[in-house]
Amino acid sequence: MSIQKFMQSHGQPLQKADGEHVFMQGDKDTSLYYVQEGLLKAYYVTEYGKEQIKSFFVPDVVIGSLTAVFAKDICTYSLVCLEPCKLIKIPFETIYNQSRNDMEMAGEFIDILLNLVIKKERREYEFLCLSAEERYQYLAKQSPEFLERVTQENVAKYLGITPVALSRIKKRISGAQ
Repeated sequence: MSIQKFMQSHGQPLQKADGEHVFMQGDKDTSLYYVQEGLLKAYYVTEYGKEQIKSFFVPDVVIGSLTAVFAKDICTYSLVCLEPCKLIKIPFETIYNQSRNDMEMAGEFIDILLNLVIKKERREYEFLCLSAEERYQYLAKQSPEFLERVTQENVAKYLGITPVALSRIKKRISGAQ
């Protein structure tokens, strides 16, 4: 059985409003969430109150804090809805135990985890090897829908720059075309 079908039949439907958190940094949340509709933002808050955006999530992904669900620790980041969202919530243990007995589900679980690792590797590469302008161009090429659906402030935080720096980059790029 696919993870999506398993979550739909064994999980709890959940609706969240724009601005509502699914979980927050520091929470103990042992569930995974399948995104059916909406847009979410995963972010960290430093000890000084500065927000750093980890990622954005759209439908057809499974998300959750692996540190919280597998290592039984607290969530290291927060997950907030940027639009009204429909999710399916299921305890991690339920999926984990089922995947140990269902080869199709285990294979899909491995694929989800490998895609997560690839996404994290790309994100590291962007921050370590690309300039802010190159990171913006990469985002515009790979995920143009985010530039339409996410505020300039959130795009800037995702890129690790200020909104003013983002405006300058956009101006430079549009002037070069």
